[in-house]
Amino acid sequence: MKKTAVIIGAGPAGLTAGLEFLRRSDVMPVILEASDEIGGISRTIKYKGNRMDIGGHRFFSKSDRVMQWWIDLMPPETTDDAAPKISYQGKKRVVVPAHLPEEPVLRGAGPIIHHAPGAVFEEDKEPAPEEIAEEVAVQPAADPDLVMLIRPRKSRIYYLRKFFDYPITLTATTLKNLGATRTVKVGASYMKSRVSQIAPEKSLEDFLINRFGRQLYLTFFKSYTEKVWGTPCNEISAEWGAQRIKGLSLTSAVKHFLKKTFGKKQHGDVSQKGTDTSLIERFMYPKLGPGQLWEHVADQIAAKGGEIHMGWRVVKIHCEGNRVVSVDAVNDAGERRTFSGDYFFSTMPMRELIAAMDAPVPENVREVSQGLQYRDFITVGLLADKLKVREPDGGLLKDTWIYVQEPDVLLGRLQIFNNWSPHLVSDPAKVWIGLEYFCYDTDDLWKMPDEELKKFAIAEVAKIGILDATDVEDGHVVRVPKTYPAYFGTYDRFDELREFVDRFENLFLVGRNGMHKYNNQDHSMLTAMTAVDGIIAGKVDKASLWEINTEQEYHEEKADKEAAAQTN
Repeated sequence: MKKTAVIIGAGPAGLTAGLEFLRRSDVMPVILEASDEIGGISRTIKYKGNRMDIGGHRFFSKSDRVMQWWIDLMPPETTDDAAPKISYQGKKRVVVPAHLPEEPVLRGAGPIIHHAPGAVFEEDKEPAPEEIAEEVAVQPAADPDLVMLIRPRKSRIYYLRKFFDYPITLTATTLKNLGATRTVKVGASYMKSRVSQIAPEKSLEDFLINRFGRQLYLTFFKSYTEKVWGTPCNEISAEWGAQRIKGLSLTSAVKHFLKKTFGKKQHGDVSQKGTDTSLIERFMYPKLGPGQLWEHVADQIAAKGGEIHMGWRVVKIHCEGNRVVSVDAVNDAGERRTFSGDYFFSTMPMRELIAAMDAPVPENVREVSQGLQYRDFITVGLLADKLKVREPDGGLLKDTWIYVQEPDVLLGRLQIFNNWSPHLVSDPAKVWIGLEYFCYDTDDLWKMPDEELKKFAIAEVAKIGILDATDVEDGHVVRVPKTYPAYFGTYDRFDELREFVDRFENLFLVGRNGMHKYNNQDHSMLTAMTAVDGIIAGKVDKASLWEINTEQEYHEEKADKEAAAQTN
């Protein structure tokens, strides 16, 4: 009999696990999604022909596997009749355009190669015999919208009612905006941090001061970070910085600026392996927003026989010994169903997972789970005739998002959806922006009625000079609970919780909330892929799942060293 994997959550991790099982095994995925939308926080919100991306999702990864997974599903869009060349992970590839008419794909003076529309192959690799044909036509894609755009990333900081590059670069504009006094303080405090590091790094404040100096930390990091988390930086674990900022420092930012300015440019490089995540300048992006890709994945799962049950919330997890045997789920109508399985994947918040388990939970574990905290998120979409601030040529700002450091507003970040994809905006003459707020679901801001919240947001963005309130035509409010698992509360005792859940041999925690780990989309996918790999191989190394949100090349380097040691 076929085995079943019950997967809680239809976000990137849950959907990746489902499709991987169907592609590579006879395990049948049954996905339970509490909401009525596919994609989790990577879904696309649709409003009157416009689309909103919650938090902004750049499709790049330092994992070859993830990049190829995305491209296989949605090839990069091309605009000419030649097979375009893109570069990622230091390798050149040729993409067979999805839009080409029925004609052969020629590779230089070599043989005709047979590839499906959107296929990617290494330019310098010799074709396999089965790829060579006398005459092979490439069919156009069934859906020309099912493509990735290659987008330039431009992010800036808005502070003192002025724009600063992000990451910070020591350009003439930056120095002018800072002023002579602040510039001297920044330089002096950075030099001090170089010769006198804080050790050990106990907090995010320590982490940032060690890499940027106290003055730059106070100028560009403290206000925004505390808006996001609602907690002083000296009370947030340094682990947050290690995961989200990784190798970035003022030194690396300056080196990147010099390399970008004077180094050799690689056209079309969309992931720039070896470049710190915060410095990556180009990325792939689904034409109709991130949810488009995950809706396509859901369609693939259904077409291959997998099950996705929308509007079913898991309320009870039944355990026998060290195994999970079934889960109970309820829908909005109050109906209750039991889903049995052989494997169980959870992307639900860990606090809710522990509360739902009928196994004996030690008091210390329950205490840690109940003490975990989450930061909630609001996006207010505004449709406007124009922005008050413009590029020097008078055109629309080119930023994908802007970090708002101004301390006199609650606004944390601003997205310009036109720049993610022009197809997110129904009227190209309009500007479609997202104002992002970070709060708790107990805050007055979260409870504020939509119309009142829209007025509040418009007043804030007008106050800091981004637009005139009279230019706003329409708005839409989206609330997303538990968007950010927090690195405070009882997080310093997280290992007690992890040790308990890891005992259940057929329960696998994946994704951001599933692991209470501030994963990016690609990291969430990798946790699911790694768990499926282990199940197919007959043994899952759960420690490897928890290691995933460190830089991928670290693992490659470690593996290379281990292999070298074994051969010596």
